[in-house]
Amino acid sequence: MGRRLSILAALAALSAAAGAGSAQAAVTVIGGGMAEACSKAAVGGRSDERFEEFCDLALETEFLNARDRAGTYVNRGVLRMRREEYPRAIADFDQAIKMKPDLGEGHVNRGAALIGQKRYAESLPAIDRGLELGVEEPAKAYYNRALAHEGLEDARSAYFDYQKAQELAPGWTAPTEQLARFSVTTRTVPN
Repeated sequence: MGRRLSILAALAALSAAAGAGSAQAAVTVIGGGMAEACSKAAVGGRSDERFEEFCDLALETEFLNARDRAGTYVNRGVLRMRREEYPRAIADFDQAIKMKPDLGEGHVNRGAALIGQKRYAESLPAIDRGLELGVEEPAKAYYNRALAHEGLEDARSAYFDYQKAQELAPGWTAPTEQLARFSVTTRTVPN
């Protein structure tokens, strides 16, 4: 009874929440039930552990097709990543990739979690793979890749990826804020 009440309270809070911009890419799961509630929590920028219960219940009790099951792992990983629980998030992204290797969000978010652990070089192949497969929010992938390039002290690549993120999501302020830190100069190359 107590778990059900906390889930109902979390559902009420979730329906009142507005989405927030972040560098995590959630997977939309529709059709009702706990998997959809887990999806809404991830898409809505939530991080509280009580929202993770939606994901747990969906994975434990709901019949989900392969895409929705993998998406629920991605969404639970996103919730964990927001709480900086990177190893647990990576385990969820790995499970999602194992189930649905062509789900780009699994790869991009795995890269984001690796960035959180300052494992920049390892993050790049994951993000690149996610971009190759396609993701619903490619601006977030380019933003994450820019962060990885900065971590590797490759300012030029970071700059171009922040630019691409800004181009793809002009209303998202994070890339614009990052670009404001850069100073671009041109130089003449002698003949």
